[in-house]
Amino acid sequence: MDPPKPFPILRLPFVPIQEVFKAMDPFEIINFSLISKRSKGITKQMTFYSKYSIQLSIGEELEVTITGPKYMTQCYYIFTSKEEMSEKVEDNAFEGWNEILVWKYSNNLVEDWKQLSKYVLEIFKKQTIDLFSMMLDTFKDHNVSIIDFVKTNAKSVDDCHMFQAEDKNNVDEHAVYILENIIITSELLLCLHIKSDDFISKIPKNLKKFTILESQWVGYERLLEIDCKSVVLEDDQISDKEWNLFIKKWIVMETNQNLEYLEIDHSELDVFRDRVLHDIPYKEIDGEVKRTFTTNLNETQEISGGIDIQRIDGKTATFFVSRVFSTQRTAMIIH
Repeated sequence: MDPPKPFPILRLPFVPIQEVFKAMDPFEIINFSLISKRSKGITKQMTFYSKYSIQLSIGEELEVTITGPKYMTQCYYIFTSKEEMSEKVEDNAFEGWNEILVWKYSNNLVEDWKQLSKYVLEIFKKQTIDLFSMMLDTFKDHNVSIIDFVKTNAKSVDDCHMFQAEDKNNVDEHAVYILENIIITSELLLCLHIKSDDFISKIPKNLKKFTILESQWVGYERLLEIDCKSVVLEDDQISDKEWNLFIKKWIVMETNQNLEYLEIDHSELDVFRDRVLHDIPYKEIDGEVKRTFTTNLNETQEISGGIDIQRIDGKTATFFVSRVFSTQRTAMIIH
């Protein structure tokens, strides 16, 4: 019996070709585009790529991640300096979606990562990177060129995450360089030990979400300078007295007027009430009362009970306990 002949996909009309492409995972799309100039041209003509997302990550390994429609398939290209990892493939299936990871050995990690990143952005016709994540002290000598590369090849970044491996390292300069050169349109997450006094002034205004995981450096005065819709502070060193002053300023609309959600380290709502709200008018809501609010990220939040305070313009802030896994934190939602 003769072996089956290859299916002549390029001879199909455009609509059937596009249906074939929709059945491919991102790796298959990239590999098909590399066959020839014609296959690359056909690949770039597909009209459904807006449903895909691109993530670029810099850490000990450098990653280019392509996520398919409805997050059904995530494909990771991972550049590594470990030869034994070369061409390693993992295919992990979960309920409703799967991930495919491919490791590529390189002795020039940054340049090879740039080359693939540029190609992926071109093929999927992306001018926005969905997530750019960077460990600022891993490839420190390449930071500026990496940031310049992102600036040159993408108009904006939806979400930006910045980390550092060693607390003692001063990464302020390159963190500021990112903020000054890359347009961040949605979320910023920092896990940095900031040393400079004026760093907070570099934070983009009116972000949808601003998360600081190591927020000891923020302090009361810097808190007043933040102008974002959602603010999450972990490990902050702001005192109860300072939180009291902050809320009073918020009530009279002297600070954070765009704030829609705030989350801080207080774990017990009654302790927060007694220590922070003791001289502020408030109303306690019965725990049997359930209310549903919509956050600025279009997520719904159901709250049982809570404590309400009112701003002079009529807006209400509800304090409640936010539970994430085994952690309890005090949150404030404005409605």
